[in-house]
Amino acid sequence: MHVHVLGVFTTAFGKQVEKSYKDLVREAVFGAVNDAGLADASSVGSAWFGNCNMALWGQANIRGQVCLAPLVSEGFLREGAPVTNVEGGCATGSLAFHGACKDILAGAADLCLAVGAEKMFFPDADTTRAQFLSGVDRLDIDGWQKDFHELGVASGRPFEPSPDRVLFVDVYAMKASLHMKRHGTTALQMAQVAAKNHTASQLNEKAHYRSPMTAEQVLADRVVCSPLTRSMCAPLSDGASAVLVCSDRFLNSLPKAARERTVRVRAAALVGGRARTVDEPSVTRRAAERLYNRAGLTPSNIRFAEVHDATSWSEIDAIEALGFCPIGDGGAFSASGATERTGIKPVNVSGGLVSKGHPLAATGLTMLEEVTRQLRGEAGARQIARADVGLAHNAGGMIGIDEATCSLVVLERR
Repeated sequence: MHVHVLGVFTTAFGKQVEKSYKDLVREAVFGAVNDAGLADASSVGSAWFGNCNMALWGQANIRGQVCLAPLVSEGFLREGAPVTNVEGGCATGSLAFHGACKDILAGAADLCLAVGAEKMFFPDADTTRAQFLSGVDRLDIDGWQKDFHELGVASGRPFEPSPDRVLFVDVYAMKASLHMKRHGTTALQMAQVAAKNHTASQLNEKAHYRSPMTAEQVLADRVVCSPLTRSMCAPLSDGASAVLVCSDRFLNSLPKAARERTVRVRAAALVGGRARTVDEPSVTRRAAERLYNRAGLTPSNIRFAEVHDATSWSEIDAIEALGFCPIGDGGAFSASGATERTGIKPVNVSGGLVSKGHPLAATGLTMLEEVTRQLRGEAGARQIARADVGLAHNAGGMIGIDEATCSLVVLERR
């Protein structure tokens, strides 16, 4: 039994004050259904809805049911189809995708919908910061603060949080500083990663930022938390993304033209983070081992990837953990041009989080959209040559100094 990606769609990412959650969800779902070549979503057997922050807008519960209710009332979405709400920090959209795939594999449905939506712009800074405070353990604050202070000592960059930035940026800055200390990674190399992604986003009409940058411009930008500048950090974005997955049976009922555009889920891994030391493998490394074993693949088989670059340092960390280069070589590997669209291992040709944007719950699904479009050969000017196997890496929240969860998905051209 296989799971196939049938339809994908992402709204534009950016500041969209005039659009409600329901507006964004409607656009994403209609877009995915249209992309799949279906007249409506009446065949959808179940929906998985991802969101992190709707409680700040007054909707703490039944979020997906509320956002999808208008589509049911209009007869576009099947009445009675179960909607499951999920949340996993920045990995929320990927959790929705895993849930949809499991429904297919369990035989509970032949067509499933995964949706992620987020509105992150608020008129006051306190509410904006509040979006991220729940991404760490609020029941044992002393525990993770102790871990963060120890990381600060090891890295030579003390943990000194400030109200003018998101807490996670401090952790990335300390990890980057430790990597620089141990492996000789430079701020210039991180700036080159950021410049690559900002420049790539020129070709992505959905991206939050679409202006090319040089490494020198990235370094000259405002320092958020040394060594990270503003251009090395993902912006706050509004947006939504949706993915339709189907079974072999549903696929075989479709016209040939629709079947030929689907891509197959080769393997997926979802791994939980844990309290660890700086010398123990990260959740991404552990997820990668599980994924490659399940898929019968090695890192060399992955043609391209979309990875979770919440900061440009994070991309360097991810490509090492995924085995694209040896541990400690991520900065030099990136600076060599290997991760450019025309390189040996293209990474984040969509612009990545730092330029495409990062509306938490939509992020993982828009990664899967990009991988799908590349495998179909429908990425336009962004198209990667010989795109046959692609990987999406999405992580979210923190348990100690590790991400709370990590999703890896490998898609392949049929």
